[in-house]
Amino acid sequence: MGIDFGEKRIGIALSDPLLTFAYPFTTIQNDSSFFSKLTAIIIEKKIKKIILGLPSSSYKSSKELTIKVLKLKTDIESKNKIDVILWDEEYSSAIAKERVVESVTKKSKRKKKELLDQHSAAVILQEYLDSK
Repeated sequence: MGIDFGEKRIGIALSDPLLTFAYPFTTIQNDSSFFSKLTAIIIEKKIKKIILGLPSSSYKSSKELTIKVLKLKTDIESKNKIDVILWDEEYSSAIAKERVVESVTKKSKRKKKELLDQHSAAVILQEYLDSK
């Protein structure tokens, strides 16, 4: 599973059983119900490992976001007893935007931010899978 953390929404991507390719799965609102929804997906999809996007340190605003991502990593590991690997998410949003433009024909659907979050998570997960 790949996760693209955002303060409002969290993008989720999954991979095929052979761990060859990643695909956008869903977007979960970052609210009080997030962990129960994430846990349900982990159980239902039999997730064995999570790749969590870590913001690039080259941006000033990323320091606060990095702290939140590190807390999320700790929370996921303790609540779900699953390995969480941090992965540099630099350029994932830019790549995801290109993929959304290529794969979604209607302009009105392309504007949905949830779609971008899912695709960003897929980029993060795909980069990890390609590195293996």
